[in-house]
Amino acid sequence: MAGLVNVLLVVDAIIMIAFVLLQSGKSAGLSGAVSGGAEQLFGKQKARGADLILHRGTIITGILFFLLAFLSAYVLQ
Repeated sequence: MAGLVNVLLVVDAIIMIAFVLLQSGKSAGLSGAVSGGAEQLFGKQKARGADLILHRGTIITGILFFLLAFLSAYVLQ
C-alpha cells in the first residue's frame, strides 16, 4: 500500500510540474513588479480557456499532492 501511494505521489508531482510550466505568465517578471506590474496581482483577471483548465488542474493536483504526502508520512508509516 505504501509503495502505491509513493508511486501516485511521484506521478502527481510530475503532472503538477507540467501544469505549472504550461501556464502563461501573468506579469512581466521582476521588472514588471518593480515598475508597477504588481498592481495586476490583486486585479480581477479571470483565466479563460486552456489557462482555466491549467489553473484548476494545478489546484487539484496540489491538494492531491498534500493529501498523498500526509497519507504517506503519517498514516502508512
